Amino acid sequence: MMNDAPALTPAMPVQRILLIKLRHHGDMLLTTPVINTLRQNYPNAQIDILLYQETQDMLASNPALSQILVIDRQWKKQGTKAHLAHELKLIRQLKAQHYDLVVNLADQWRSALLAKLTGARIRLGFDFPKRRGFLWRHCHTHLVPVADHAHLHTVEQNLSLLQPLGLPTVSQQVTMSYSPQDEQISRQLLQQKGITGAYIVVQPTSRWFFKCWSEEKMAATISALQADGHQLVITSGPDAKEQQMVARILEQCPAQGVVSLAGQLTLRQLAALIDHATLFIGVDSVPMHMAAALQTPCVALFGPSKLVFWRPWQAIGQVIWAGDYGTLPDPDAINTGTDERYLDLIPTDAVLAAARSTLA
Repeated sequence: MMNDAPALTPAMPVQRILLIKLRHHGDMLLTTPVINTLRQNYPNAQIDILLYQETQDMLASNPALSQILVIDRQWKKQGTKAHLAHELKLIRQLKAQHYDLVVNLADQWRSALLAKLTGARIRLGFDFPKRRGFLWRHCHTHLVPVADHAHLHTVEQNLSLLQPLGLPTVSQQVTMSYSPQDEQISRQLLQQKGITGAYIVVQPTSRWFFKCWSEEKMAATISALQADGHQLVITSGPDAKEQQMVARILEQCPAQGVVSLAGQLTLRQLAALIDHATLFIGVDSVPMHMAAALQTPCVALFGPSKLVFWRPWQAIGQVIWAGDYGTLPDPDAINTGTDERYLDLIPTDAVLAAARSTLA
């Protein structure tokens, strides 16, 4: 449902735009079609984004953005006075930009209040059922329905917020950007590991282990591809549990032709590594979305996540869903701390066949 706000037209002058999204790394990558659409329709506008500090690496090299503003979730641990000082400084920063348009993709009250405090004449937000009421409406000039979101990918959900602008051009392209220095570092690390020529990137880990395949099945797949003559590079995040998982996989793999860069790369260095790979094999994780964005052929292993929302967008390759091999629990009913490996329903042969056909 829309507010009683005036209709917007693409001809309305927009010189300064703020995007707000306060979520995880993968969510930030999937905002890039909105950024690209705004850049195409407002080529001379300043486009800024407000996000959580720990996720800024996803967008730090994005050429369409003018400025990245951050909220540090550690502020609240510094005591009430310091926290308030940080919040007031952020509000002053936002007001000083004199934004014409705020695109609030977030669902937190904080995002709505900050949108309002910018003073922007156009403030778009979603009409979330859990946020129905005067304050949410008051913070936005236009609210966009979410009734069809259950059937839309996250990219499509995000883009739907731009509907009131009536833009003539919409870009659905997800963009993962990195710098020449990121590429140089990733190449140097490969050389140090003895990897020259073509290679496959394997990302077996996720921050949530219920999204992971077993170490045994991943090791068997890696070993078979190594026997086919491929070089494989295993990656993971810096978390100790992820690196321990990689170590268990490596124990079951050949000593030659299989190397680990687990925990050694920033997200943008990892993007450069994936961009130059012949194939990416991985579970439902940020690197999977990066591979799809970079158009690196991929084999993506999916478990009980909502496939409609989170499948790799515009991926080249194959998505293998565990639900095709057995019964999965309702995604909303999962205890994310469980040790259950739902992806183990997927047979090794299915992944190997997908990898070989994608490489062929």
